[in-house]
Amino acid sequence: MVMITLSLLTTPSSSATDSFVFGGCSQLKYAQGSPYENNVNSLLASLVNSAMLNTYNNFTFPGTTSQETLYGLYQCRGDLSSADCGRCVARAVSQLGTLCLDSCGGALQLEGCFVKYDNISFLGVEDKTVVVKKCGPLTAFDSDGLIRRDAVLGYLGSGDGSYKTYRVGGSGNINGVAQCVGDLSASECQDCLSEAIGRLKTDCGAAKWGDVYLAKCYARYSAGGDHSHGGHGKRLRHLGWCFLVFGLI
Repeated sequence: MVMITLSLLTTPSSSATDSFVFGGCSQLKYAQGSPYENNVNSLLASLVNSAMLNTYNNFTFPGTTSQETLYGLYQCRGDLSSADCGRCVARAVSQLGTLCLDSCGGALQLEGCFVKYDNISFLGVEDKTVVVKKCGPLTAFDSDGLIRRDAVLGYLGSGDGSYKTYRVGGSGNINGVAQCVGDLSASECQDCLSEAIGRLKTDCGAAKWGDVYLAKCYARYSAGGDHSHGGHGKRLRHLGWCFLVFGLI
């Protein structure tokens, strides 16, 4: 019998929080100087200000028509301090303003935080669209390694019985992390993470590390601390959005 000991991960270096994971923009543009642009600027400023106090928040800015109403949220990785969260969201908002210039909607995932806004309501809506799937080199895990990997992923999928959007676990040299966006209910979070973890197991097989980012959650694992950041960009299209993903495999 293989004994599995699950433990909390050590806190990752804050310097890794700014690494780009993916970004996406709606193809619909707004007119400069319009009331919608003012709403976008006000919303993004609210996200940055709130992130200095809370690791998650969402906002709705009403418009004169339903098409002009703006929805937005941010979420920081669960191990970040308020100060680190604020810096990460400020960085994400700055990059989003460049990446999605004049776009009616945009989303950006950095290692440490996620920011999204749109004029179509997405708050409280579960979305299991695959945005990023990356797998490391095959390592031909022995049976013990696969059992440990699957035990870590199983823990991330079940947690400790309480509802937590951010979960970490480790066994030996295998570490894992998973997180849902905070607007999901407990059952929606569980469903989203189950999908992400299932894809890690089936799509990455015995890979040394794997990342799966869905639209509203992600799950990741690595063996020996090896991982991949950056790489070549690839554009994806989904429901009127264009996503830029680095390191897609």
